[in-house]
Amino acid sequence: MRTASKPPSGIQNPGGLPELLLYRVSQLLAVAGAPITRLCEGRFGITRREWRLIALLAERDGISSSALAERAQLDRARTSRSLTALAEKRLITRRSTTGDGRAVRIQLTASGRTLFESLWPLAVDHHRQLLQCLTPTQIGAVDSALTALHARAEQLLLAYPDLPLADRRRGAARRLTNV
Repeated sequence: MRTASKPPSGIQNPGGLPELLLYRVSQLLAVAGAPITRLCEGRFGITRREWRLIALLAERDGISSSALAERAQLDRARTSRSLTALAEKRLITRRSTTGDGRAVRIQLTASGRTLFESLWPLAVDHHRQLLQCLTPTQIGAVDSALTALHARAEQLLLAYPDLPLADRRRGAARRLTNV
């Protein structure tokens, strides 16, 4: 005798936006990331994007701006703007590696390192508090699932090399005319 099969969950067969994986991840980031954003902006005077760059530099100080952009998964223009803001706040320095100044290495200043050392434990504490609702088995499953999803997303990105790039300077006008 066969047992009745369980209907697929909304995430497996989405019927609306709230059931799409990327929407749910985005919503989680918005809610779970809000305290970190408040800490960054309110207490430390930096944006969450700037915090990401500082944290990456703390791991690997002295990398090129293009390598930093790649590690942060940001486009070079956004990375450059954020680095300019961090330099104005005296949290990083840019050191030219060539005579023409195009290739630079980014390093945290003493103030940047101090900011990282102050904010990092708060970010880790928030991370741990967020995970408290999960069992160790669930945490392992989430970690494995995120790793698998990231690998699959990279495969899918490579599978669609002909998709047009966004032209953010022109906004939606270009996309609407091509519908």
